[in-house]
Amino acid sequence: MGHPFPIREIARQAGLSEATVDRVLNGRGGVRESTAREVRRAIADLDRQRTQVRLVGRAFMVDIVMQAPERFSTAVRAALEAELPSLHPAAVRSRFHFRETGPAGELVATLDRIARRGSQGVILKAPDVPEVTAAVGRLAAAGVPVVTLVTDLPASARLAYVGIDDRAAGATAAYLTGRWLGDRPGNILTSLSSGFFRNEEEREMGFRGVMRARHPERVLVGIAEGQGLDATQYDLVRAALERDPGIRAVYSIGGGNAATLRAFQDLGRECAVFVAHDLDHDNTRLLRDHRLSAVLHHDLRQDLREACRLVMRAHGALPPGGPTPPSAIQVVTPYNIPAPVG
Repeated sequence: MGHPFPIREIARQAGLSEATVDRVLNGRGGVRESTAREVRRAIADLDRQRTQVRLVGRAFMVDIVMQAPERFSTAVRAALEAELPSLHPAAVRSRFHFRETGPAGELVATLDRIARRGSQGVILKAPDVPEVTAAVGRLAAAGVPVVTLVTDLPASARLAYVGIDDRAAGATAAYLTGRWLGDRPGNILTSLSSGFFRNEEEREMGFRGVMRARHPERVLVGIAEGQGLDATQYDLVRAALERDPGIRAVYSIGGGNAATLRAFQDLGRECAVFVAHDLDHDNTRLLRDHRLSAVLHHDLRQDLREACRLVMRAHGALPPGGPTPPSAIQVVTPYNIPAPVG
């Protein structure tokens, strides 16, 4: 029963004699199981209290750097601000650096400014390109821990990744799409915002793997580089539909779903199955209107809470933890939409 506390302190916390605590800790016997539980509970209480003492008065400035459509970055901001009270007694302040698209050099410049200015941590959603990986290395060298959110940079010096298992998410989307199409003919459109985001790449691999294994007759038609923005997404989808009259389903990996549906509508085409990601404002509305079949979602509040806690651990304000498990993948339909963040 490892612990850093003196026997006298444990005894005082448990309301037991030092001799009894000593027997429990050293496994000498002659102690009831209920008494041993009291000792274990006292140690847990002391550890929790010690953590609270370490956190009181601690202020953490965390920078959130994201390349994502505005609808998703807005959801992230709302989720973080809703979680901040749960991180008390520590005080977490945040600076947001959001952009929808742009060259990698601009993102690198933002990360380098943070490294020069200083920060307790960076929560990062960025494309997996060498320039960004190098910038993360410079942040780590400057003592700034980096946690990747939603999409990973596994070759970088980041501290940890927080998000779903994207291959499993893609496989789930393939399972749902295949089952819902059933025996009906139809090709499937897969849509990425960019080929440089690792999460999207892995979702597509998971999707293609299951479709090849379970539905080899289905043709998959891929489009990319719409950046999840409606204007560019509409043109890409419309062109794909005009080239392939057999497309009847969509797996949207990167967003821009309102524009995708508008392209189907403008061409008088049916979208029989539409599986998307993330319950942002647009997707929630489309799901309520039964224009999306399902949204694969994960709890952004939980993810951001875990990201902040990882930053605190990196500064010794919380005890070390084990590896961060993947976030749970939720299959959300029009009938089980969770309450909004707030």
